[in-house]
Amino acid sequence: MEKKKKAANPTSDDSESNLWSFLTPRGTTASFVCITLFAILVRVAVSIHPYSGAGTPPKYGDYEAQRHWMEITLNLPVKEWYRNSTVNDLKYWGLDYPPLTAYQSYIHGLFLRFFDPQSVALFTSRGYESYIGKLLMRWTVLLSDVLIFFPAVIYFVTVYYSATHDGPKSGNMWHFAMILLNPCLILIDHGHFQYNCISLGFTVAAVSAILSDRDIFGSILFTLSLNHKQMSAYFAPAFFGYLFGKCLRRQNPFLEVLKLGLAVLGTFIVLWWPYLYSLEAPLEVLSRLAPFERGIYEDYVANFWCTTSVIVKWKRLFSTQALRILSLVSTVSTCLPSMMLLILAPSRRNFLFGLLSSALSFYFFSFQVHEKSILLPLLPASFLAIDEPLIFRWLTYFALLSLFPLLRRDELILPYIALYGLFVLLYNAPVQRKDIRETRSHFTTLKYFLITSSLLLHIVYLMVTPPRRYPYLFEAVMMLLCFSQFFFIFMYANMKQWEFLKLSSQIVREKKNL
Repeated sequence: MEKKKKAANPTSDDSESNLWSFLTPRGTTASFVCITLFAILVRVAVSIHPYSGAGTPPKYGDYEAQRHWMEITLNLPVKEWYRNSTVNDLKYWGLDYPPLTAYQSYIHGLFLRFFDPQSVALFTSRGYESYIGKLLMRWTVLLSDVLIFFPAVIYFVTVYYSATHDGPKSGNMWHFAMILLNPCLILIDHGHFQYNCISLGFTVAAVSAILSDRDIFGSILFTLSLNHKQMSAYFAPAFFGYLFGKCLRRQNPFLEVLKLGLAVLGTFIVLWWPYLYSLEAPLEVLSRLAPFERGIYEDYVANFWCTTSVIVKWKRLFSTQALRILSLVSTVSTCLPSMMLLILAPSRRNFLFGLLSSALSFYFFSFQVHEKSILLPLLPASFLAIDEPLIFRWLTYFALLSLFPLLRRDELILPYIALYGLFVLLYNAPVQRKDIRETRSHFTTLKYFLITSSLLLHIVYLMVTPPRRYPYLFEAVMMLLCFSQFFFIFMYANMKQWEFLKLSSQIVREKKNL
């Protein structure tokens, strides 16, 4: 009788679990399909809103930059793509990404030319913003996302829950949803307008391959990512440290390193082949990939240089050459400990924390960091979402805040609020993950204070006019708050890597004592 009563009167927990049934492992294929379709729908919904530089001549914005690259790659020979000339004015959105981005622009340009030739016509298409042109451009991003980033995330979740994750596997659908519905990536690619999904997709696939011990395949995939956007170098120390550490523990370390080196070198040669006809040609391309003339930072970004510029006027006190050296030394010195820890203790979990630590090092100290670069450290944080949910949530909250001024300029407030709310809703889905129950303490009080401050800053930035003497006061406060939280996560990631080294040393000692 009691069982019948329970069945007749389902508890609130039962109704809650039914609400989130699409995130449970029952019917895994159906859940994958539902989440994928929902993620596509969200992207389409965001893409109907404005984009970077919409209707703002003379240079418009990132949308026009991407369209212009399609125009250039379609109408000029490969050798002319990175060269300044009368038909390719590099001051007007000249190509400043590696060759794989140029090839991607060429393929997308073919797609646009087939349906709307005027959108990629040489010279006359500058500032072209017809309805069909915008629709086709949005489709190129969506197709790139679905064809590269989506399969890579499926690959990662499959590998992570079969070979790496040692906890309960009931959160795999939740984890899949959290990576695929990353609000920052969706807002930047499908709102602001970029193709980060391609380079990040290659990185996700590379990490997945390496976690499944397919090191050569993973190295090739990461090289593709690096040759699509040079910012993928944020992850390079972690990839190098982990793979080199693994090679040193193999029977023939030299042979293992040689195989990986040849795979990377071969991929570079294939991608750069059109520019290997002379010594000057590749140098010409490389000079476009390092825009030192723009200064050590642009706009307001939550890294070390921009945040501390309130006190130390870096651009006034130091020459560009001095700042380049200072930036290089700072970046290398802060990511070197993480890389060494990976060489000494090359475990899968250490690799994921190493990716986070390395990406944050570059974000803090490298030259010419953009607001959008926070997407790079956010990626490894999402890998760790099921085991380090607080770190993942915290980084996402403040990554969104750091992007808010940029997205406000693009008039993307509505999708920003919607995706922020969706993230909070999905994050709090009832799935098994570590540290989901947090005890009351002064840390909890601080946490709520910081979240409240973040929400208040959103409101103040939208509704209050800053003082004339300090027109960028609110941006500076936002960046200071975000930088402090990013630095906390950076320190935590390094601390975890030290713990993995201690654990590895302990295991080695125990084996010797057997």
